Amino acid sequence: MTPPSALPDDLAALVAPYLCRQRWYAGPEGLDPTEVEVLETRELCSTGGGEHHLYLAVVEAAGSRYQVLLGERPAGSPAEFLQSHGDSVIAGVDGRYLYDALVDPELARELLPIVTGGVEAATRVRPMGVEQSNTSLVFDDRIVVKVFRRLLAGRNPDIEVTTALSRVGFAHVARPVGVWRSGDLDLAFAQEFLAGGSEGWALALTSLRDFYDSGEEDPAAAGGDFSMEARRLGSVTAQLHCAMAQAFGVERDRLAGGGWQALLRAVGERLDRAVRDGLVARERAGAAVARLASVADPGPAIRVHGDFHLGQTMRADSGWYVLDFEGEPARPRDERLAPTSAAKDVAGMLRSFDYAAHVALAERGAEGEGLKDAARAWVDHNAGELLAGYLAEEGVDALLPPEADRELVLDAFVLDKALYELDYERSYRPGWVSIPQAALRRITDRLAG
Repeated sequence: MTPPSALPDDLAALVAPYLCRQRWYAGPEGLDPTEVEVLETRELCSTGGGEHHLYLAVVEAAGSRYQVLLGERPAGSPAEFLQSHGDSVIAGVDGRYLYDALVDPELARELLPIVTGGVEAATRVRPMGVEQSNTSLVFDDRIVVKVFRRLLAGRNPDIEVTTALSRVGFAHVARPVGVWRSGDLDLAFAQEFLAGGSEGWALALTSLRDFYDSGEEDPAAAGGDFSMEARRLGSVTAQLHCAMAQAFGVERDRLAGGGWQALLRAVGERLDRAVRDGLVARERAGAAVARLASVADPGPAIRVHGDFHLGQTMRADSGWYVLDFEGEPARPRDERLAPTSAAKDVAGMLRSFDYAAHVALAERGAEGEGLKDAARAWVDHNAGELLAGYLAEEGVDALLPPEADRELVLDAFVLDKALYELDYERSYRPGWVSIPQAALRRITDRLAG
């Protein structure tokens, strides 16, 4: 589609530097403007007496598609919100300036009726935290709209899975309110906002701080014991998997027919890299993979959350809720959507407990060195409660491997997750590499016996 005259003809060149400044941009740092193509533009609405405009632009840059919501104001028009969002200014051209419209409360407010087909409107809007790949806006503390920045062809997994789970009666996702699409692209998703909810990550850190302050050796004896919440979260996780099976079906032979061997090959290759880098002992890594290869039946495969951790959960008055079904951002799309063992999600949450314990230790600086045994006790205590709640849920047993292989299958996915974390931390958070590195040594030592 040819850009309308209201937007400059050289929009692609103007957008290129802006893309490179954004957390959600996944391409090369030095993006050549010739690598940017404007695929679609249209005006969505105008406000401010017709002088403030909201435009949609879909662009392709370095092989990926992105959504850019553009605000436009006349040069000299006041915009106090830009004082704290300098990176959101795109360009000044022809007596006006362009910027990221989602930092403009006036224009962002207009997005809600667009996403919900005119069903909902709001008087207030605010951003919700900082996200790696999307932008979420909260309207009147009733509805949250997730704007997808990097666009994927076909249904967005978060929309697909959330609506399917809601349809089969799973009560632990926020109610869908509206979907905004353009052709085969999902642009935004509106859901009920869980007002007053607390993120699982924050609750776990609070528990850990209380435990470390208490001087107790037993986490159950500390005032902020997390075990009851961990057990409830385990129960909700099992209910999630049963609902996934109902909504998307169960593949009984997928893992046994090659999926399990593919996982072991991938784990073995990444372990070899860790061995070459001196992070894991070679004999321990080899023995660990050999032990995992002894699994006789890895169990059925279902659609899973795929990136399940404490930050993807919310504790509200009515219980735990599960958020964000897009999967691990560093994995290919096809891999994120493929059915796999329910153990993948359980492993992700167990690794999240370990991360929380180490982050709470790091907060204490040098004092944290003397609390490593306490951190391990907290993780083991709450991991046990999570698994107890999970296994007690009716129906989940049919989605798991036989008991003889169950622990090893879970170990395989814990190891896979720790290796994924190692690659991620090396690329984005080098200061956190020690967390998955310690986990790798601990897991391989246990498997090697």
